Amino acid sequence: MAKYGYTGAKPTQSSSSNSGVFGVNDVVELLKQGKYKLQLVENVSYLVIAGGGGGRGAASNDGGGGGGGAGGYRTSYGTGNISGANSAVESKLTLGKGVSYTVTVGGGGGQGNPSSFVGSDITDVVTVGGGLGGGGETAGNGGATSGGSGGGAGGRNTNQTGATGTSNEGRNGGNSGGSFTGSVGPGGAGGGGASGTGSSQYQAGGHGGAGLSSSITGSAVTRAGGGGGGSNGYNSTNGNAGSGGGGRSGQNPTVNTGSGGGGGDRGGSGATSGADGVVIIRFATAAGSPTVVGLTFITSTDGSDTILQFTQGTGTVTF
Repeated sequence: MAKYGYTGAKPTQSSSSNSGVFGVNDVVELLKQGKYKLQLVENVSYLVIAGGGGGRGAASNDGGGGGGGAGGYRTSYGTGNISGANSAVESKLTLGKGVSYTVTVGGGGGQGNPSSFVGSDITDVVTVGGGLGGGGETAGNGGATSGGSGGGAGGRNTNQTGATGTSNEGRNGGNSGGSFTGSVGPGGAGGGGASGTGSSQYQAGGHGGAGLSSSITGSAVTRAGGGGGGSNGYNSTNGNAGSGGGGRSGQNPTVNTGSGGGGGDRGGSGATSGADGVVIIRFATAAGSPTVVGLTFITSTDGSDTILQFTQGTGTVTF
């Protein structure tokens, strides 16, 4: 510590508090030693969406395959019940300068992968990957799996139940109903979305559940829609994808929305994988630009705020 440059009592310092008047060189040295009061970045908003689940196919004597469930959805931006499963918006984060936070963007696929924003001084924000749609009757085509949002049930000779979503993250996949008439089975059910449950139709594919809209980037974008179910082949109408970027049979979901993939038609064609998720943070531009390592990201601004959209990878963010 400098011997001059202050009056009165000698300055005191720790990692949690400082008092007195400090010279510039004192502050720099204490920051290097980790002894100067931690500087904070307050009111940081986030949107964390996991990777979406894929639709599953169906064999030639089956009904349609179920659509994939959307990845889990959590946000602290906005007001009202607009977080996953129409739950209340979560609390904003307070981050420390000099602290490294780990970001993981979950990939889509069959069973979707988790996304997260975690750190040593915050409550971790983690979302669950979307569930896989259920297959048709043939052995080896399994049932729908649970996830952030659940996968839709496949079309079989007995009623099938869609898989469950995760509390405060997403909705259930749709159930499939009915029985085979000769060789004609039910259509597959739609996967669950961040806001809506998947649905079913008898021969046509069921519709995917709706996603949720967020304006965290400065404009409203709907994400995390469920995938549509595949048809039974006799009625060739595939289920509509859930709003927010879910896929229909043969059509991929919208990238980086965490939406579910479409179920396959009878005969095994058209099943698609779920979309990769996304992690978005929004903070006051005055807080400065953080150092980002190991992540693919897009930077934008909205008013006095900066927005970082992480679209791929696992890495660190340090203010």
